[in-house]
Amino acid sequence: MRDTTQSRSRPGFRIASIRGIPLYLHPTWLVIFVLITWSLANQYLLRHPSWTPAQNWVAGIITSLFFFASVVFHELAHSIVAQHYKLQVVSITLFVFGGVAAIQRDPDSPRQEFNIAVVGPLSSLLLAAAFWALTRVFVLDTMPGAICFWLAETNAILAFFNLIPGFPLDGGRVLRAIVWGVTHNLSRATRIAGASGKFVAYGFILLGGWQAFFQGQFFSGLWIAFIGWFLLNAAQESTLMLTLRESLRGLRAVDVMSRDVPAFPGGHTLADYAAEVLRTGRRCHLVVTSDGRLNGLINIKALNSVPREEWNSHSVQSAMVPREKLLFAHPDDPLPALLERLLQADINQMPVVAENSDGGPPEILGLITRDSILRVLRTRSEIPAAASASA
Repeated sequence: MRDTTQSRSRPGFRIASIRGIPLYLHPTWLVIFVLITWSLANQYLLRHPSWTPAQNWVAGIITSLFFFASVVFHELAHSIVAQHYKLQVVSITLFVFGGVAAIQRDPDSPRQEFNIAVVGPLSSLLLAAAFWALTRVFVLDTMPGAICFWLAETNAILAFFNLIPGFPLDGGRVLRAIVWGVTHNLSRATRIAGASGKFVAYGFILLGGWQAFFQGQFFSGLWIAFIGWFLLNAAQESTLMLTLRESLRGLRAVDVMSRDVPAFPGGHTLADYAAEVLRTGRRCHLVVTSDGRLNGLINIKALNSVPREEWNSHSVQSAMVPREKLLFAHPDDPLPALLERLLQADINQMPVVAENSDGGPPEILGLITRDSILRVLRTRSEIPAAASASA
């Protein structure tokens, strides 16, 4: 599965990096890993009664690890093709519903979208074939044979599940690529794929509810319903992001930035800064040196990261985001892309700068914030005719 909506929160614990792509484990992954391992141990107990309890659990743990390695392989296939098209892959995250590759933006053409989407299920089918071939080598009643058989079966299921035409599943993205290619309209294709995703999601929810309450399969039915709920939220979020992009189309950073950028001199304590915040109501300040050069950025979030009783003994510099770690915008940067950068980095503001021709420090022109962008969105939603005319 892929995501181009930019996660609003931290992806989890970073455990590795593959081809420069950070691999994260979301805390919910631990839950599903334990559940899958427990379920597999019980399956092996039923299928192989001659095995010892230790063999069942060892096989369950090994199978779970190989299964999630298969999920990483699936997401890595998406990522490699995306990188081929010069699209930045932000991360790969394993979580309770499997895995997701976060790609910074949508592809540039229907062909790119199709190729990035379809390679995921193809990679799972490749793994299914490889594990099935190994079952010809190992006896099915042995641990290697049983593990390979389960992985072959599950990777095949994973491939066909992802081909369901429900956005944002791979099949939904294939559908969007086809509609995009026919209509030459990404917005229309996204809406059609999103509607398909909602239809599929409601189908999963109804099927899960039916199994849980009318067929006595409570846990499996509940799980199917949860998958449907997740797909519904993902489809709705994708459609929402499309709406946001369309509402902000044609606007640049210079159009909405605040030119009144509050500054706070370095060398003061956090207690001094707290007093300044309470006096002015400003939630964010640039930290400047005595000669006016930018040193960093301090805000309420950074202030509250230090215990209140230590504010008098800590300087502003000790808590600020230093200049080297700041994300900067430029006056002509498109607003939709800036909003996604803010959401991706989980920050609320970004200085807008102009480069100095003499190679000196950039000139601070203003400050763009999530709130300023949201104000534009609210205004344009109240005057839709004006928004469409300006776009």
